[in-house]
Amino acid sequence: MLAITRSRAIWQASRRIQASSQRFYAFSANENQSINTSDKPKDVPNVSKTNEISIKEPSTEQPLQETVEAAENMRVLQSPNRVGKWSRSQNPRANAMSGPRFEQTIMELQPQPYAAIDLIHKQPVRWSKSRIVECDGGGGPLGHPKIFINTDKPQICQCEYCGLPYANEGNRKYLESLPAESLPFPLESLGDAAEIPVSQRITDEPLGQR
Repeated sequence: MLAITRSRAIWQASRRIQASSQRFYAFSANENQSINTSDKPKDVPNVSKTNEISIKEPSTEQPLQETVEAAENMRVLQSPNRVGKWSRSQNPRANAMSGPRFEQTIMELQPQPYAAIDLIHKQPVRWSKSRIVECDGGGGPLGHPKIFINTDKPQICQCEYCGLPYANEGNRKYLESLPAESLPFPLESLGDAAEIPVSQRITDEPLGQR
């Protein structure tokens, strides 16, 4: 019994010595790196330097030319009105627009849609004197199923489909007393180009276009 206990203690001690020696070797081999971590690749511009050479194109009046710095800024920008991504499942633009395919691409001429998650907060509040308002997104093929929104509470209520804001007229004074920075939507129209007209319908037909 004593021999078994002694051999087990010797085995555990040898394991501890082996583990400590491996850890010391890993740190001493490269003091500037962590264990089992490789060198990080250097950030290299994906846009080719040849894009700075002016090229005349018959289909365009201006020559095709773009600096590497300007192209890189537009390549990694997720949206003109939003720098980073706004969804966990969204692929960063810097990863999507990479590789040989985009080396000689003029980024200024590529589609750059605005992020709707920010555009919706440009919409002014729709005031209503009724306790319950209905929203169908404007109706027609581009609308959404009609839903009813309760505006009893002194707050701005959003449509769960299109995100348009609604509020009760009886709560106007309270909402106007709050700091503008704390409100997710402007209480009045600010004349922004992203604002959607209150009446989006062109026709009252059930399937009429907006």
